[in-house]
Amino acid sequence: MSKWVYDFSEGDQSQKKLLGGKGANLAEMTNLGLPVPPGFTITTEACNEYRKQGQEFPDGLLDEVAEHRKSLEEEMGRPIGDSSDPLLVSVRSGAPFSMPGMMDTVLNVGLNDESVEGLASQTDSDRFAWDSYRRLIQMYGKTVMGVDGDLFEEAIESAKEAKGVDNDVDLDTDDLKALIDDFKGIVDKETGRGFPQDPTEQLHLSIEAVFSSWDNRRAQDYRRRNKISDDLGTAVNVQSMVFGNRGDDSGTGVAFTRDPSTGDNNPYGDYLPNAQGEDVVAGIRNTTPLADMGEVQADAHKELLEHMSKLEKHYKDMCDIEFTVEAGKLWLLQTRVGKRTSAAEWVMAYDMVEEGLIDDDTAVRERLTAGRLDELFKPVIKAELKDSKEPVATGLNASPGAAVGKVVFTADDASEWAERGEPVILVRRETTPDDYHGMVAAQGILTSAGGTNSHAAVVARGEGIPAVCGADAIRIDRKAKKFTVAGETVEEGDFIAVDGTDGTVYIEELETEPSALEAAINGDEEGKKSTLWKAYERFMSLADDTRRLRVRANADTHDQCANARARGAEGVGLTRTEHMFLGEERVRAVRKMIFADTEEEEQEAYDALLPLQRDDFAGIFEAMDGLPVTIRLLDPPLHEFLPNQVDLSVEVALAEAGAGDEKLSDEDLDIKKAELAKVNELHEANPMLGLRGVRLGIVKPGLYAMQVRAIVEAAVEAKKGGGDPKPEIMIPLTATAEEMRQMREELEPVAKEVLEDAGVEVHVEFGTMIELPRAALVAGDIAKHSDFFSFGTNDLAQTAFGFSRDDIGKFMGMYESRKLVPANPFVTIEREGVGRLMQIGTDEGRAANDKLHVGICGEHGGDPESVVICDELGLDYVSCSPFRVPVARLAAAQAVMGASESSSA
Repeated sequence: MSKWVYDFSEGDQSQKKLLGGKGANLAEMTNLGLPVPPGFTITTEACNEYRKQGQEFPDGLLDEVAEHRKSLEEEMGRPIGDSSDPLLVSVRSGAPFSMPGMMDTVLNVGLNDESVEGLASQTDSDRFAWDSYRRLIQMYGKTVMGVDGDLFEEAIESAKEAKGVDNDVDLDTDDLKALIDDFKGIVDKETGRGFPQDPTEQLHLSIEAVFSSWDNRRAQDYRRRNKISDDLGTAVNVQSMVFGNRGDDSGTGVAFTRDPSTGDNNPYGDYLPNAQGEDVVAGIRNTTPLADMGEVQADAHKELLEHMSKLEKHYKDMCDIEFTVEAGKLWLLQTRVGKRTSAAEWVMAYDMVEEGLIDDDTAVRERLTAGRLDELFKPVIKAELKDSKEPVATGLNASPGAAVGKVVFTADDASEWAERGEPVILVRRETTPDDYHGMVAAQGILTSAGGTNSHAAVVARGEGIPAVCGADAIRIDRKAKKFTVAGETVEEGDFIAVDGTDGTVYIEELETEPSALEAAINGDEEGKKSTLWKAYERFMSLADDTRRLRVRANADTHDQCANARARGAEGVGLTRTEHMFLGEERVRAVRKMIFADTEEEEQEAYDALLPLQRDDFAGIFEAMDGLPVTIRLLDPPLHEFLPNQVDLSVEVALAEAGAGDEKLSDEDLDIKKAELAKVNELHEANPMLGLRGVRLGIVKPGLYAMQVRAIVEAAVEAKKGGGDPKPEIMIPLTATAEEMRQMREELEPVAKEVLEDAGVEVHVEFGTMIELPRAALVAGDIAKHSDFFSFGTNDLAQTAFGFSRDDIGKFMGMYESRKLVPANPFVTIEREGVGRLMQIGTDEGRAANDKLHVGICGEHGGDPESVVICDELGLDYVSCSPFRVPVARLAAAQAVMGASESSSA
């Protein structure tokens, strides 16, 4: 028979899955001999059985609750709800993983119309007793009986207004008795039944309410966001109440053994005299800093510091402790490994290693969160502003960091305004390659459409530009140069702030500051003296020595490559040559190639592009000297380099009707018509599956030949200059082995010709991007003609699921909440489908070609969970944007070390 209930003295901290984090830690503190109010824990298994049986308690549960209740009453010397000397209990949730505030709590269970008199008599405080009863009815009515909590708050406000006071504490006993009558009336009116007077009924229904709160909306949303399983369930902790609101010799507070914001090794927290814990959380009164508690509670403060030190040494980590002082006696109500900022976790880990509390391996494996590392490099909105301001919209946190600037709506305006020193935020529905010059000039990017792998998101991450994408509450009027949101209108030139770390948008000028770590990396000597910098250097060095996976960067320019190398990149996993075709001169040459009527005209376009491409590659080889550089030949459809079809059609129609803003000459109109004809000719219903990638190379063989020539000529220059270039030429979107064979057969002679003419030796590799399911399934055949594979996980996810990565924002939230997908497949590699395709491609490719090296170049390379999957698949490297290279380095080390699960609360 299952055991559903455990006394605090029966468990320990290793039983978090069964007892929940709170219950396991209460048991641990009890076993350590610390002053913990007695109680018992109902297991997570009981919760799951309750859910499984359709919200019915499992057999035997209430019998066990009764037994443990009796033992608790005997230990405390008084029964729950006794009319003359009542024992009161709290009923609290406690999941295996910390879910602060997501589930329900009921305090003061056991009070009724009779026991409130007994409590008043025993404590010699009528006001305390009636205030405790008021709190129970309010909390129980809202949590257990489903009454709108605002009704109780409105009643309190009315009572204070009638009394002429501002604070709850100014209501006297008679006021509270009248308020309780009002509360009872609210409960009766809203539920059709009176507030329950039976303590047993109160207890049982409170337990049921906590069980049910596991499935409330906020708890489900929190679990989805933090990737916590719905199957874990919550424990319920029934604990004897102690009271911090019994007078000036009582109080309550929250303490941290170290500063959770900075990581400094100083006790930190708040204390509130004559209050209960909910008063601290609600912020209805100003708290006293923990350091000043000794002035009003000297003995309790001294004892608390001793217990804090004991707990930190026992848990070997920073602890978060809730405590109450009742009539001068200290009680510890809860402890857990405390949550902290990303900077604080590095500082604490370093200090604890120095103190001998933990070792380096433990620090890297358990204390550092790879997914939060890039937060340390990004500018931040000043903390005091972030805490006090409400965002007007929230989108996808596409590229971390904060940015503040003036709104502009076109890339040209962004570039022009930036040139004259104006900080700008480029606001678009979505961006295109033509917007690149404005994007890199902007402080930040905001789009109302698009996903985490949209053009705006990918470019922003690559350039380290804070970006919020898919903020669909924003309505953009591009022609009027304004947008509306939350009933406000924002016009060109107005200041806004975007926070790409959490996806929030503010329509005001907020102040930012550089991160401490970024300042140190950029040479700030003071920054290099900081503990954070010392921690970063120490632990990243260990990570590099530990990991098996190599880490490359997705980088398209010399500066991006230099930035990536400074952050520890071991080569380039993806250079997107389409980004090199931007800029007026280059776009003109590309359009000449597109519009060419003869081979000679087409060749003239290639001749114009060749030196420009060669110079680009030369800069990359210089920055990545001695390291491999994977260069993807042109991938996107050609129409992306032409004017927008709709805009051009309107322009031509208006010009023909003589209604345009500018009068076009006949010659200019003919040019526009020719452009429109070519745009219409190249228009595709589904361009992502149309004439792009290797298909473009087959249709326009001179294009790929020109690019290969430029790559190899740049490598020759680097070699002659004493460098060690290592070019890897990647053919995108192959689906068949014959595509790869023919492309290599056409392009390899071009590379050999350049090398032979130059009289130098450079090892040039040819490989392909595996981004179609068919390519993964026939990888063995393709590998016979390839030196390497690079999984394009963005397109592989897109084609495996049949999702448009730019449109999934409309429904992906619902898919995640309903567990239709385990996570957004464009953020984290989906194991069963996409991961399986990658496994097949890797295994069959290597079976056919034992020299084949394999990596990924989608943005998944910077996602810690995806890095773990890549390590499990046996890939050779991952590649990601330069600013996420440190994230991938740390995640790769943790994959080898087997990073432990997060501490729970």
